[in-house]
Amino acid sequence: MTVPKWRRVQDDLVRRMRAGEFAQHFPSEVALVDEYLVSRTTIRRALLRLRAEGVVTAERGRRPRVRVAVEQPLGTLYSLHTSISTAGHAQRSVVRRLEIQTDGVIADHLGLDGSTPLVHVERLRFAGDDPLAIDRVWLPADHGRPLLTADLTSTGVYAVLDQSGLRLDRATESIRAIELPAADRAVLTCPVALSIHRLSHARGVPMEWRHTLVRGDRFTLTAAFGP
Repeated sequence: MTVPKWRRVQDDLVRRMRAGEFAQHFPSEVALVDEYLVSRTTIRRALLRLRAEGVVTAERGRRPRVRVAVEQPLGTLYSLHTSISTAGHAQRSVVRRLEIQTDGVIADHLGLDGSTPLVHVERLRFAGDDPLAIDRVWLPADHGRPLLTADLTSTGVYAVLDQSGLRLDRATESIRAIELPAADRAVLTCPVALSIHRLSHARGVPMEWRHTLVRGDRFTLTAAFGP
């Protein structure tokens, strides 16, 4: 059975994207016509399928671009900072809140008295130019104070804690899909997110409570099974 030209173009573009070839920019339709020596109709059909599958975006008046995506294997105490970088995307954050506060509900998650001071960090996380996640972190102030003076726009929380001598070594997570509230939807430009709650420990002591809202169309959790 003969494979249609548009499908051969589509498959080759996917192969090249997986190899990171279009990390900076995606070729225009005209450039793809010249490169693959096919008609513009063939290129448009290949791009139409890629857009339908969420692989590339194409807006009127702008050239197509690869949609930012991050894949994270389960079973490890991962850092979103590292996951974004590993996927080949530039990572940056906008710090929306950085303060010491008290919160009885969060303190209860950490097994602390409700009046215990907590360091609270809220960041908008970007992968490339696209907003990816709203990340909220709480730690006991006695251990989290190094975060107050760190540059969290380009440095991960775990890296700062490691430098201060605090290494988180175990965590449990709960993950579910939710429809975002209007305010968060406007920030992430996406109606659905994965809501991830994480409780992390250091040497058996609860140390971090984290709530992350990550775009459901850009973040994939994977798991491997078997020997």
